[in-house]
Amino acid sequence: MSIWRWLAGAAVLLIGRILRRRRVSREDAGKSPRETSADRTQERRNVPEWAPARGTELVVAVLLLLGGLFAAGFVVVYAEFSAAKLPNELLGACIALSVAFIALALALFAHRLVPTEELEEDYPQEHPEEQREVAEIVASAGSRITRRRLLLGTGSIAGGALGLATLAPVLSLGPLWYTAPLFRTPWRRGTRLVDESGRPLSAAVIQEGSYYTAFPERGDRENIGAPLVVVRVEPSQLRLPAGRAAWAPLGILAYSKICTHAGCAVALYRKPTFRVVEPEPALVCPCHYSTFNPATGGSVIFGPAGRPLPQLPLMIDAAGNLRAAGNFSGPVGPSWWGVRLGRAR
Repeated sequence: MSIWRWLAGAAVLLIGRILRRRRVSREDAGKSPRETSADRTQERRNVPEWAPARGTELVVAVLLLLGGLFAAGFVVVYAEFSAAKLPNELLGACIALSVAFIALALALFAHRLVPTEELEEDYPQEHPEEQREVAEIVASAGSRITRRRLLLGTGSIAGGALGLATLAPVLSLGPLWYTAPLFRTPWRRGTRLVDESGRPLSAAVIQEGSYYTAFPERGDRENIGAPLVVVRVEPSQLRLPAGRAAWAPLGILAYSKICTHAGCAVALYRKPTFRVVEPEPALVCPCHYSTFNPATGGSVIFGPAGRPLPQLPLMIDAAGNLRAAGNFSGPVGPSWWGVRLGRAR
């Protein structure tokens, strides 16, 4: 009896499979091979059914365009930053909004336009059939995207603008960007030195061991080349570079207050209180402790600065006030690529 039961069961199973194949064939009769493959893959595996989502595509495209627009805005703001005196916060807002919109577009694309698959069990070690089914899913996944050119174009715009925004600070190092403003200073021969209150700085008030801050009279104090540090050294101690013998009348010296390491303010004047380790006066940047010797033309004697402080030549007018006798000995500000190729103007 057991043999007959096995034969009857096998016959029923065979007839069921034949009927199922005929039904599937009738359902697939009006479909393309790609649609048929996708339907069969979804039937064999736990893959949700998807349909074109044109509204989502438009939202993704708009988000990408907004990301590209803010990235382009960053480049424009960066290019006009110095001339228009725009706030620093505007640069941060542009790049932050660009990255946010692009990230939101990618997240929406991945969540709404890319089909996902749920596996209920691990793949076997050898699974050629499973690999074929995965390939079918990938091939049919694009059926949900109907505006490929639109998404590709907006994606290229967003990516290109963001890449340009990333390169803009690098290009500003020159020579591709306009770097002339980095060499300009408000100092010219005859420009009078004034203190923080705008009063002329007299040579008589400059004492040894003291530190003074000066600015150009009627000059823009926000200019990186405007602030000076003024000190007085015993003339017999001066060892200035060649050609600067007349730059320090009565031993009075003027240097840029902007450190040549990272652009911090040189805000300390070290007097030699213990000559064993501090034999001479020194100008000190307290941020990274770059130390400069005013008696030797602002040369670096300690710290990370890579070049001397730019020195401003001085002269004393008939009223006893200090005036500039020319421009700085070199470019003002932190060292950057090619800084030694230019001169202060």
